[in-house]
Amino acid sequence: MGNSQLLSIHVHPVKALRGLAPREVDVEPWGLAGDRRWVLIDDGGKVVTQRQQPRLALAAAEPLAGGGVRLSAPGMAPLAVPVPEPDRTITLEIFRDKVEGVPADETAHAWCSEYLGAEVRLVHMDDPATRRPVDPEFALPGETVSFADGYPLLLTSAASLDALNSLISQGPHAAEGPLPMNRFRPNVVVEGTAAWAEDDWSSIAIGEVTFRVAKMCGRCVVTTTDQATAGRGKEPLHTLGRSRRFGSKLVFGQNLVPRSRGTIRVGDPVRILE
Repeated sequence: MGNSQLLSIHVHPVKALRGLAPREVDVEPWGLAGDRRWVLIDDGGKVVTQRQQPRLALAAAEPLAGGGVRLSAPGMAPLAVPVPEPDRTITLEIFRDKVEGVPADETAHAWCSEYLGAEVRLVHMDDPATRRPVDPEFALPGETVSFADGYPLLLTSAASLDALNSLISQGPHAAEGPLPMNRFRPNVVVEGTAAWAEDDWSSIAIGEVTFRVAKMCGRCVVTTTDQATAGRGKEPLHTLGRSRRFGSKLVFGQNLVPRSRGTIRVGDPVRILE
């Protein structure tokens, strides 16, 4: 384990859109700085992700100074969206959680709706310290999260992806592999571990920052979405169903909650604390 290190960092300013891969990033209690502070919702207030709209994989959001984002997508002129003033909030629903958010301006709603061909709105999380608690079944008091699926960070390992791709290559959908890591939309990818070693971790340090390993990450149809084409296949869910089923969940990766603040950098050592 002495040579384990941080291979890559991934930040997704708008949930479900293409991510960025910075060399370093600040870790905040609710996740990586700038990660998933924006989300799309439908006309009923439910969060819209690649589950419903795989074409979101082809859209991108780059951070702007002050927390805004610059949206781009095939066939669309780029649009700069400033952080909205938190003078009014709306209630949205993200995986049974009711969360308050601040709607962006009408231009942003129109842009996103035109791209998807469906009525959606873009919403910003103004105060991640208070807006959304982590699932109390797996949280400590006071832990909060952005618009991520459920936890501040998702960790995956290069060795586990290699092992999974090896299993896919022996299966009926071998032609779909090998899959790239972006199918799993992690925040941090580690290398230098054994395959599936992360199953047994309960506390780790990446560089100067320590994290609690909250629970395994159950996977959904988004993992079958090619992030370069928005096409869908059978993998990795078919193979995870045969080899990585824990209860009702098909597992790849681990959910993390920061125990401290700090900055993590590509190449930082990864230490298993317990």
